Amino acid sequence: MQPAKLKATLKSGKPAFGFMIFAIEGLRWARMYAGSTLDYIIVDWEHASRDRQRLSEIIGSVKGEGITCIVRTPSTDETYVAMALDAGADGVLVPYCESLEEVRKCANKLRLHPLKGEYFERASMTGEFPSEKTREYLHARHADHIFIMGVESEPAVNRLDELLECAEIDGIFVGPNDLTTSLGIPDEVENPKYLDVLKHVIDTGEKHGVPTMVHQQTMEASTKAIELGARWVLHSSDVGILLKGVQTDFAQLREIAGARFGGVEAREAEDTLETI
Repeated sequence: MQPAKLKATLKSGKPAFGFMIFAIEGLRWARMYAGSTLDYIIVDWEHASRDRQRLSEIIGSVKGEGITCIVRTPSTDETYVAMALDAGADGVLVPYCESLEEVRKCANKLRLHPLKGEYFERASMTGEFPSEKTREYLHARHADHIFIMGVESEPAVNRLDELLECAEIDGIFVGPNDLTTSLGIPDEVENPKYLDVLKHVIDTGEKHGVPTMVHQQTMEASTKAIELGARWVLHSSDVGILLKGVQTDFAQLREIAGARFGGVEAREAEDTLETI
């Protein structure tokens, strides 16, 4: 799905579906994207080790299959927003936002790049541009770009209304590991305390016309997020889906082979993924 259509879909109240790339490298994966049925893909640049060249190659392969490609930046430093755009990203997911200044600078960088220095600050703070031609140029250049704000801590939740009002925001991202840790209940994604906070985030976003994306790792957790109203469905990652697929298929094959030959022991699947 192209960025303009993705934004229109979400604004109409409908859901969109994607996953996160953490480990996949190389252009040959493009054929997998083509058959994936995904609307969008998040490329992890926060936790994954990849340089700007590799980032650009991955973005190109995803976009080449008509899938919106969004980059999760390493931090709230707006320089990374510019780098992601220069690499060809359709948008950015800025993690762990807590202050109005962080959100303003990163969101404005997405809308105003390549303005820098005094001109960037002036346009950000006052809406004044070097010329009307510059304003129109930047608006057209970034019309379809997507800005997603990471809400992953209790302080961010407590000032969510202010954060949503301080800039043009297209989505809210919730990282369950960070948020539950901030709430004092690490990885307890079924804890009522976490679910109440998640529901508050989703409802507050909808009040402002901003859909929420929750990075859940299991079908059960993703189902719960959808039931709570999360329309920007972000399910698992490349490594998570690959691991589950291998576990499921080979569990079935061991059972089939055991029935035919005997002596095949079942192996209990182990969750060997780090929470990302």
